[in-house]
Amino acid sequence: MSKYLGWVIPALALAACAPSTNIANDIDVSATAEPAKVAPAANPMRNAYFGDVHVHTSNSFDAYIFGVRATPDDAYKFAKGEAIRHPAGYDLQLSGPPLDFLAVTDHGEYLGVVPAMNTPSSPLSQTEIAQSVFGENATDPGRSFLRVGVTVVTGEEIEEIYDRDLIDSVWAATIDSAERNNEPGKFTAFSGYEFTAMMAVPGDGPPAAGNLHRNVIFRGDAPSRLFSTLDSTNPEDLWTWMETQRGEGRDVLAIPHNSNISNGEMFALQTYTGEPMTADYADKRMRNEPLVEVTQVKGTSETNPTLSPNDEWAGFEQYEYFVGSSVRLTSGAGDFVRSAYKRGLAMQEAEGFNPYKFGLIGSSDTHVAAASLVEEFHWGKTPQDGASPEARRSVPPNGGKTWDGADDPETRRQITATQFASSGLAGVWAESNTRGAIFDAMKRKETFGTSGPRMKVRFFGGMGYAPSMLDDADLLARAYNGGVPMGGQLEKVSGDAAPGFLVWAMRDPMSAPLQRAQVVKVWTDSGETHEAVHDVACSGGAIPDADTHRCPDNGAGVNTSDCSTEAGSGANELKAYWTDPDFNADREAAYYVRVLENPTCRWSTWDAVRNGTPPNPELAETVQERAWSSPIWYAGLDRVVSE
Repeated sequence: MSKYLGWVIPALALAACAPSTNIANDIDVSATAEPAKVAPAANPMRNAYFGDVHVHTSNSFDAYIFGVRATPDDAYKFAKGEAIRHPAGYDLQLSGPPLDFLAVTDHGEYLGVVPAMNTPSSPLSQTEIAQSVFGENATDPGRSFLRVGVTVVTGEEIEEIYDRDLIDSVWAATIDSAERNNEPGKFTAFSGYEFTAMMAVPGDGPPAAGNLHRNVIFRGDAPSRLFSTLDSTNPEDLWTWMETQRGEGRDVLAIPHNSNISNGEMFALQTYTGEPMTADYADKRMRNEPLVEVTQVKGTSETNPTLSPNDEWAGFEQYEYFVGSSVRLTSGAGDFVRSAYKRGLAMQEAEGFNPYKFGLIGSSDTHVAAASLVEEFHWGKTPQDGASPEARRSVPPNGGKTWDGADDPETRRQITATQFASSGLAGVWAESNTRGAIFDAMKRKETFGTSGPRMKVRFFGGMGYAPSMLDDADLLARAYNGGVPMGGQLEKVSGDAAPGFLVWAMRDPMSAPLQRAQVVKVWTDSGETHEAVHDVACSGGAIPDADTHRCPDNGAGVNTSDCSTEAGSGANELKAYWTDPDFNADREAAYYVRVLENPTCRWSTWDAVRNGTPPNPELAETVQERAWSSPIWYAGLDRVVSE
């Protein structure tokens, strides 16, 4: 047990100092009248909807101890465009239009228990652990609270505070909040929660654990009792429970996140218990986890420069530490989605099944009920990060004007805060803004993720496509009728004919112009896996170089002294018809689109500019915001591909 205490202490030590003992959070499980329901019009060509399916409020054990008092209703208020209050005393509000959908996904473990421990009317407030954390004579609330955090990892609950009736009531209130805020045709609210699985990192060094978290999202009705790591730490047991829910008429899916800090376990070559994977395992995993969260506040999980040395854009928002630990990551193929795609294709070739045939989505993982989505206005993940630029180490400490002598951060929090990204968003292509349509889009993987801006990305593949389609008024109808959208599969073709791909990206009018659209290809070749990045559309109408497959420099730039930009030939829209120059009809392959904006200032540089000080020299000064589509798979083998 002491190992886990050491692991969690650094992450929560600062948070334990936040004022929290004078704010009671009485739990209200009552529901109010639902808004009027309407019958929204359906668009068979599908609309782009943007949302966030990873949001924490005060009902999460960690958010509450950090000082968060925002409720699920507050999270929906923010998503709908209203202002809510940050614990540091300022307003949080979207800088753009309201979101289209949201899921509050508080940690299922001890859901609402910590607020009850700080509510005098609750019996839990009289327990020994509650008194040690919130009582008048509390001497070490941080360490006492860590007893709660440790059990989330071990699955061994603290009996005196593990009140299932209370958890059930708070879960019922969470569902009620989603029902109250769901407005078909205008705004979609999903019931959901986080399954907070972690796996200890072996070794004699400081304690650390790999991230195996999942967000569990219900299509409509949700059960009266959720399934958390205090029921089982094994995600495969979660899938079994989800299958039971589905059998009882409650459709549900899970979305893994932060594979980038999983210690290679999220996309491992064996099961959670170390057994060989099977076709049944692959089928079960894909039925329950059709999507993976590719970007969020704790970094991007697409790839990294070590795994993709020939990808100039592989180093985007890399997170370097295990959650709550001083241990640096050693990232491997089991941590990133591009490598997972390669592993899945290799297993398809060798074993006849693919457990990693998932689509991509983005979300935030905010712990203040409000996502920080733009670089210019960043408030981090927790109240501590949002307290000030100095707290998140984007400006020199102690009012300094330079970074001389400021090489060593004073706290663990200051290390991780610098690495938090202003990310991300979930994008779906759905017939209408309703639970059913958006959920079904997620199930069929017609989804994309962005690092924050509302770029729209469409991607189709088919054998009957032609370049002339790009200017056709019936482009979408022809694309759907003659091929498959992102998330789909192209079956094996005979002969040398290669499928055609349609790429269509549209900028966020409130963000930077688009610089380029790319197709990322992964494939197998007799047991070996490969990857390649092809620029397929360039701003200014430029043509990618035939040898390097790269667009020419478009002249875009950033003045980091004031964050002004030179747009160069940035585009509002990029379209391309593309065929794979190295297509082999007998090889397994997967293709996905990545769209890059022109460079802009990173949030930490914005902080420095407003402070009149140089940017932190350890951090990237600029970013290229981006979007990722779900893949299209090509089945090159003469066998049925597992779905």
